[in-house]
Amino acid sequence: MVTKFVNNLMWRGKKGVAFKLFYDAMDIIKEKTGENEHEVWKKALNNAMPQVEVRSRRIGGATFQIPTEIHPSRKISIGMKWLIRFSRERSGKGMAEKLANELIAASKGEGAAVKRKEDTHRMAESNRAFAHFRV
Repeated sequence: MVTKFVNNLMWRGKKGVAFKLFYDAMDIIKEKTGENEHEVWKKALNNAMPQVEVRSRRIGGATFQIPTEIHPSRKISIGMKWLIRFSRERSGKGMAEKLANELIAASKGEGAAVKRKEDTHRMAESNRAFAHFRV
């Protein structure tokens, strides 16, 4: 699963750079928290993975937001992409530090990736009445 994360992290096709960023972030996590960095990473990923998503569907001239359950492999992929995306948007010095800070925050149930998951779940819950339109 680490390789999949690093492949998502790749910048301009440089896999070596992506692995260096990831393992530098793991070292920063170890320094800051003193915990097992891979456990922090797994906990962050689990906290950022959405269980449902909302898709637009046009029915009878109207567009409805329909909540649907996500396939397990897609959950992991979306969680990884959100962690990387919101790491890039963080302030800080260097991508490794930004990634480490986002992973630490997500492992505690905080951070932008976890907020995005909560917003998605909230939107799906509010549109639950349209779930019968699912195909």
